[in-house]
Amino acid sequence: MNDQASSSFGEKIREIREAEGMGRQEFSDVTGIPKNTLIRLEQGKNEPSAKVLSQVCKEFGKYTVWLMADQVNEEAGQISPGIEKARKTLKRTGTDTD
Repeated sequence: MNDQASSSFGEKIREIREAEGMGRQEFSDVTGIPKNTLIRLEQGKNEPSAKVLSQVCKEFGKYTVWLMADQVNEEAGQISPGIEKARKTLKRTGTDTD
C-alpha cells in the first residue's frame, strides 16, 4: 500500500517528530541524534547517514517501511506519520472505534 511520499529524508524525519508530538530537543534526546544535526536534516542542508536512519528506525519502528520505501502496511504495524496523526485526532475527539 502506498502513502503520500515526501521529497526528502529530512522532511520525513520532521514529519515523524511532529506526529509523535516532540520538539527537536526531545527527539534528539530520544534518538541520540544531535539537535544541530537534526536541524540541518530537517532544513534539507544534509542527508542523513545510515547511523541516523538506524537510530530513527530503532526508536520509531512503526515508521520504518514508510521512511525507507514510501510504503505502509497497517496490518503489519507499519504506518506513516499521517496515519498516526489521524489516529491521535480520532482518540482526542472520541470517534476512535478501537
